[in-house]
Amino acid sequence: MWRWVLIAPLLVVLVIFALSNTQPVDVGFWPFDLTWQTPLSVAVLSVSALAFLVGAVVAWASGMPQRRRARDLSNASRLLQAEVEQLRAEAAKPVPGSAATAAPATTRRPATALPAP
Repeated sequence: MWRWVLIAPLLVVLVIFALSNTQPVDVGFWPFDLTWQTPLSVAVLSVSALAFLVGAVVAWASGMPQRRRARDLSNASRLLQAEVEQLRAEAAKPVPGSAATAAPATTRRPATALPAP
């Protein structure tokens, strides 16, 4: 819903721009001998779209080191979590011959000296 609230005015502006700039313009590339005639709105919107795509690629490429680091840290975290689970499982196992597995010892009170008769 909110997406259309933001996109609809932009589309209206683009359509009005395209309809009001229909005069032909010669578009040429300098190092080459290519020239063709196109409406002004098509030329401007094409250059704008190309600039947007170049900017998006640059932004995506600049985020690659952070994504790689996040992926490496995620893998390290997963390995450490597995190691913690393994150590917890080993700690929960009783050790043979230890006091934990032996029968509980009975506690005796120390003998007290009886008074002499």
